[in-house]
Amino acid sequence: MILTVSLNATLNVTYEAQRISWGAQNYVSRMSCRAGGGGLAIARVLAGLGDDVLAAGFTGGGAADLIEADLARAGVATAFTRIGRESRRVVEVQDEAREHSTRLTEPAPFITTEELGRFAAEFRKLVPGAEAVVLSGGLPAGLPLDVYASLTSYAAEAGVPAIIHAGGPALWRSLARHPALVLVATTAAAPGAGVSAGPAGLAARGAKAAVMLSGASVLAATADGAQWRAALDGYPGLLLSGEAVVAGLLPAAVRGWTWPETLRHAVALGAAADPAGEVDLDGYELFSSEVSVDPAG
Repeated sequence: MILTVSLNATLNVTYEAQRISWGAQNYVSRMSCRAGGGGLAIARVLAGLGDDVLAAGFTGGGAADLIEADLARAGVATAFTRIGRESRRVVEVQDEAREHSTRLTEPAPFITTEELGRFAAEFRKLVPGAEAVVLSGGLPAGLPLDVYASLTSYAAEAGVPAIIHAGGPALWRSLARHPALVLVATTAAAPGAGVSAGPAGLAARGAKAAVMLSGASVLAATADGAQWRAALDGYPGLLLSGEAVVAGLLPAAVRGWTWPETLRHAVALGAAADPAGEVDLDGYELFSSEVSVDPAG
């Protein structure tokens, strides 16, 4: 079982209308709800590949029920810690006539000390049954910046590798706890996060392996000094899904795959997945044959 942790689980709500007129009444032609956030997209990718996945983290209010129902339809089991406030919604309004959309993002809910304590206790019960733990996404209000570091330590105590997909202080503070793998996007790093040093720098600061995502390519480095570049160079403008790349990197961390074969798998998944974590398997097969993997550094 792969345990994914989403501390800021989100409900993505999409309204489609023929034309939007601001300041007037508008009629929606179609509405849909999807569970959102980095950890939940990773869970969806893994479930689509046939892995046994359990999603944990925080959810609250009516949005919590919709998040869990959507994940159940995708084959993802859940063990969320319920909170007193409503989970964040991201509302997208699509104007079909003008072919553009507007997104409204609610603030993240505040997590109390009591709620964090309940989650930590539940997390420590779940970890021993996991093959790996994936910590992904930003932090809601009220959580300490070293929360990923603490969860990585709990996983290490149980002998379970932790994979972190984050940026900024949450990532920076986790490195000293020696996560099995960290992944960052070059466009998502906050100043001072240590990302400017590249994956080799992150590995030197404590990560057992580190991957940096940039467009249609990834750079990888391990603590022993090995480095690789994997890319789909024939697709200018292609942006890989970071969440799908994380899912594709798991075999190197927990199943003994070599880094070259893992990177080929991860890049192909990243190219074939949409933002919600749905993978086009035919596209995956096509991209797999076109990914180049070469030593770097």
